[in-house]
Amino acid sequence: MEHETHDHHAGHGGGGTASWGMAAKATLHCLTGCAIGEVLGMIIGTALGWGNAPTMVLAIALAFFFGYALTLRGVLAAGLDFASAFKVALAADTLSILVMEIVDNGVLLLVPGAMDAHLDDALFWGALAFAFLVAFLVTTPVNKWLIGRGKGHAVVHRYHH
Repeated sequence: MEHETHDHHAGHGGGGTASWGMAAKATLHCLTGCAIGEVLGMIIGTALGWGNAPTMVLAIALAFFFGYALTLRGVLAAGLDFASAFKVALAADTLSILVMEIVDNGVLLLVPGAMDAHLDDALFWGALAFAFLVAFLVTTPVNKWLIGRGKGHAVVHRYHH
């Protein structure tokens, strides 16, 4: 991309570093999109009587969709055309969403009974909250590393003033 300047980020730790606060904010943004998509996917899969595997696939697909959509909304508001905004969203969020989805779905698979819990079951919501917490803790250092290298959400911040 021709927007590859790093001068704009000198105030964010400089020297190829990023603050933990910035990384946590980027991760929380990612978690929001993932949570919306996953819960919606689980609701739809449950309502349609689907099994765990197709429901999980739908939930993961929707997590990516909503994760990208939240970034697109902000970048489009900054004035980018859709094609450029879409490229920014892909660059900013793909690794973060991927790590978050692997971790939180992995945790859900490891929690006894979580995959068979229903939406009206405390185990479902407790396991999901725990999985999101673990995913947040694992993904935040990933985002810190990405931002410190001018990647991930650092790409998005170029369009926020």
